Amino acid sequence: MGKQLDVIVIGAGVVGLSAAIATQARGLNVTVLDREGPAAGASAGNAGAFAFTDILPLASPGILKKAPKWLLDPLGPLSVPPAYAVQIAPWMFRFWRACSPKHVAHSTAAQTALMDLSKAELEPFLQQTGTLPMLRKEGNLQVYEGEAEFKASLPGWTAREEHGIEFHHLNKAEIEEIQPGLASRFTHGTFTPGWYSIADPRLYTLALAEHFITRGGTVERAEITALRSVEGGVEIIAADGAVRRARKVVLAAGAFSHRIARTIGETIPLETERGYNTTLPQDAFDLRTQVTFGGHGFVVTRLSTGIRVGGAVELGGLKLPPNFRRSEAMLKKAQAFLPGLKPHGGVQWMGFRPSLPDSLPAIGSAQATPHIVHAFGHGHLGLTQSAGTARIVADLLTGQPSAIDITSFSPQRF
Repeated sequence: MGKQLDVIVIGAGVVGLSAAIATQARGLNVTVLDREGPAAGASAGNAGAFAFTDILPLASPGILKKAPKWLLDPLGPLSVPPAYAVQIAPWMFRFWRACSPKHVAHSTAAQTALMDLSKAELEPFLQQTGTLPMLRKEGNLQVYEGEAEFKASLPGWTAREEHGIEFHHLNKAEIEEIQPGLASRFTHGTFTPGWYSIADPRLYTLALAEHFITRGGTVERAEITALRSVEGGVEIIAADGAVRRARKVVLAAGAFSHRIARTIGETIPLETERGYNTTLPQDAFDLRTQVTFGGHGFVVTRLSTGIRVGGAVELGGLKLPPNFRRSEAMLKKAQAFLPGLKPHGGVQWMGFRPSLPDSLPAIGSAQATPHIVHAFGHGHLGLTQSAGTARIVADLLTGQPSAIDITSFSPQRF
């Protein structure tokens, strides 16, 4: 066992590295440990969006109305593989309970506070890390097939309006001005100008790792299997038997976090939204803004490295093999929705998005010891909420008052 460090962050995704940088900036010595290295998980293959307007939880009455139809389609926007159905049943029950209007209102308010903090922290953080040139402010266009689908979306936009989010409803001609080339079936749209994106999420996360290392931080590959509270700190046990020690630990290991939390006596109902995508060459389509096909559960995004078609939710855990027919199904739909799309030369990907039943992350101290801080469970909003989460984590580690009330994100709320 070597010297005791100030802080060890478990997880080298965008949340873990952002927290490490924010903590390092407070003058603490920080080491990051990850089973595969920086940007190896969901931080590499996400849609690249800072979706600050996406304040409505996945757990909502609206999803309950759509879920039965979606679940009947094994390649649809929401699926549960039969081999995983029994295992995920307790999580699904919690998810169903979180869909009540009272819970949705609570989750929306909490999500909005974290979104506002994350947006306020983002550009200073990008400036600090030299990554500001990677930021894009191109908005997001949600499109609807007909009057009925558009009207069904209106309660969600009313909720956003109540929280001060800017948006503009569009007719077919106005849609064409923002994004030419959409199929004629999309008759209505809504544009949110406050929706930002990053040039490429993998390159951004790697740039954060480089910034962290050049300022004295250390990133090591290690698969962490257990934590142990000891006097004055925490012991971190790796799969190879190596033991490290730190005064404080940040658990930001994404979809694997609950396994590690279990070793200190915490049962946190974390599940995995398995996300799929295909990244096509840059010339695949003349994309002007990110386009969301909400009725089909996927988006099309312009990155500096290509056109990414991806999304949907497959609640299938960590062990089942990828079902890349889901990527193929989304790409086939994208061809129909964007008739000029060139579908060839794409690279498929599947990644694990850590998700809690109420759609809120777990951010806060462990029950066993204040020396361990949890920062995981952001679902499909890890990139979006990374800068805000980093600020909260750094405040917790240094004993500063939190910038927002984090009671709703308590890891012990379940």
